Parts: sequence; C-alpha cells; structure tokens
Amino acid sequence: MSSTVSPSAESFAKLLDVGQVADLLGCSVRHVYRLRDCGKMPSPIKLGSLIRWSRSSIELWVSDGCPSCRKGYRQ
Repeated sequence: MSSTVSPSAESFAKLLDVGQVADLLGCSVRHVYRLRDCGKMPSPIKLGSLIRWSRSSIELWVSDGCPSCRKGYRQ
C-alpha cells in the first residue's frame, strides 16, 4: 500500500526562494535580504549556492507577529 501526502503536508514542506518570500510578505527582494542580514526573520536553509526558506517557518513567524529571530535581542 502506497502512502499519499496530503496537500497541507506538502505546503508545510515547501521551500521558498527569496522572490517567493518577498511575494508572501508583500515587500521587495532586497528587503527580505535586509531582514535576514540583521536577524529579524527566520534563517534560510542553504542548499549549495541556493538559499531557501521553509514556508512553514515564514508563516509561523508572520502569525507570531514577526518577532526578531536574533538571539539575545531586545526590542
């Protein structure tokens, strides 16, 4: 018996490139890089020379109100 993956499980496992993250957040690609560089968003996953973000981590970050992801950072 083969197992099937539900559409919701597929969406949580999806990796997004910087353009897709920018579209999801409603901002520019450059702004996504700025957020990443200053530690204000979840860290990306590096696959060789590719940079991807987990869709579930971005969605969770947004639902939590976009808190800073830098350790020891106070607002």
